[in-house]
Amino acid sequence: MESLKIPEKDLQVLRGLAEKLAAIAKLPVQKEKARLWSKVNDLKSERPMVLISEVPWHEMNVNNELTLQSMDPWARKQELDLRLTLYTWQHMPADMTVNEYLTCPLVVHSTGFGIEENVDVVETDKESSVVSRHFKVQIAKDEDLKKIKLPVVTYDKEQTDKNYKVMCEVYKDILPVKKTGVQHIWYTPWDFLVRWYGIQEAMIDMLDRPDFVNAAVARVAESCMAELEQYEKLNLLSLGNARRTGSGGYGYTEELPGENYDPNCVRPHNMWGCSNAQIFSEVSPEMHWEFALKHDIPWLQKWGRNYYGCCEPLDRKIDILKRIPNLRKISVSPWANKERALQNIGGDYVISYKINPATLAGDTWNIETAVKEVREVLERADKKCHIEFIIKDISTVSYHPERLWELSKRICEMAEEQ
Repeated sequence: MESLKIPEKDLQVLRGLAEKLAAIAKLPVQKEKARLWSKVNDLKSERPMVLISEVPWHEMNVNNELTLQSMDPWARKQELDLRLTLYTWQHMPADMTVNEYLTCPLVVHSTGFGIEENVDVVETDKESSVVSRHFKVQIAKDEDLKKIKLPVVTYDKEQTDKNYKVMCEVYKDILPVKKTGVQHIWYTPWDFLVRWYGIQEAMIDMLDRPDFVNAAVARVAESCMAELEQYEKLNLLSLGNARRTGSGGYGYTEELPGENYDPNCVRPHNMWGCSNAQIFSEVSPEMHWEFALKHDIPWLQKWGRNYYGCCEPLDRKIDILKRIPNLRKISVSPWANKERALQNIGGDYVISYKINPATLAGDTWNIETAVKEVREVLERADKKCHIEFIIKDISTVSYHPERLWELSKRICEMAEEQ
């Protein structure tokens, strides 16, 4: 192992963690959970599914389970990934699955949009990545749209091969390693655009300067499409069924990759796509279509199945969402009217229900608030509904990780009783 330049102690740390992970990956429950996710995603659900993501890890360390022991920078990143997976399985597994392999991401670079946010930041917890932002306007007139560039994508095969070789040697005889390309693209033009445009400015301009707003959105969409075309041309896409799709749960499905599939050359129609317009929470369905969704359709029609939405309430907008090709999952955020959402979505799509993470914050903890929310969904949902409960966007648990453990357990018990 000398050629890897990884200290022997670091090597033993990684291999020890990998052995624990390998034992978990072999458990029969992994295949059963994947099967149940497929049933939900194929609209043949046997019960609701539950997944936790976007955890405030800086608040979660107990008994040094997340304390890194390795010293080498590469080894420390590997160790962190292993420890997070093991911790999640130990304390709050919900319906997570653990693969019988490790992934080696292809080293892919993109020049991006060519414009960065200019922002003032206010922190409430220096250990947290969750901050308040005030965006400074950079796009206000036609010539400013030229600041948004078309990206250039490159693939570093040499570095990818080096990384793969190292991983194979470190984890040999424990877990196989798979080279993995781009499995999922968080396509959300407005998430990017609003950082350069300004929130208040964009809302006003939808009324005062609709042509300019449409031109700005179209430019971002064009940039995203140019990047995707290069991923395809360079053969950098990989199937992502065994990971989260959109802002929801896993993408396991019997319907993908589909019949038109070459395992040596994955295309978007073999994969899940997604989009959202989170900033449009209070925008009418008509304006949501005009300034967001109509620009998304060329992107969304490329994918085999689609997920739509994130934090924006969509209960009044299901009719326009039905225009999305291959739509399969719809986000129901904590700010949506859940009764209307359940009724309007019915059994036509997967209801990706987001449990309000605010229940985990605060000085006091009352799990019954979240339990009541879930119970109401289960009671009001028609038997034909297909539901995934997602606990995400967890900014804080007030340094009480046991809250999330308890919530995970209770909601899973309720889902399994269905």
